[in-house]
Amino acid sequence: MKVLVAGANGHTGRLLIQYLKEDGHEPYGLIRKEEQKATVEKLGGTPVLADLTKDIGHAVKGMDAVMFAAGSGSSTGADQTEAVDRDGAINLVKATENSGIKKFVMLSAIAAGEPERGPEALQHYLKMKDEADEYLKNTELDYTIVRPGGLTHEEGTSKIKVGEKVDRGSIPRADVAKTMIAVLQEPNAYHKTFEMVSGDTQIEDALKTL
Repeated sequence: MKVLVAGANGHTGRLLIQYLKEDGHEPYGLIRKEEQKATVEKLGGTPVLADLTKDIGHAVKGMDAVMFAAGSGSSTGADQTEAVDRDGAINLVKATENSGIKKFVMLSAIAAGEPERGPEALQHYLKMKDEADEYLKNTELDYTIVRPGGLTHEEGTSKIKVGEKVDRGSIPRADVAKTMIAVLQEPNAYHKTFEMVSGDTQIEDALKTL
């Protein structure tokens, strides 16, 4: 499967490229800067230069699935959060639909559907994530929206807890990336939005409970 990963130079994006390649897929990494090409290539992906805030039709052409794992980062202001986390995501969703691609996986965040559940400092970010998620839900795409808890750099266990709503907690980025890849071939995860943290259930089994 040819899979485009937006935000391929980010922590989770790099893991997505690596694991997609290991699973036999053809990963394409959407990046903004020329100097980021080497990172994507080293992980086994094909770099695609594009800016999420502009026309990205060329980036999705020929893909079988698209993943959004980009983010404005915690050090940027509200305007960048709006430009990337909401508008950039919606722009990618539109390009995916226009290209006739069906599968879209959105990396969101726990409590995005209810920003008041999150810390005050994150509420604007969560609101922007939710607006992007809501746009995706109203398309004809076979979408999956993954809302993980606090992301860590710990080694993955491939064991998670999922649900429409779960208690706040943390989860290794590795397990989030593996879950995003697993949903590509799990029809039960299509048209679903779920929160996830570390748990006791194998990823594939957890997805069947959604």
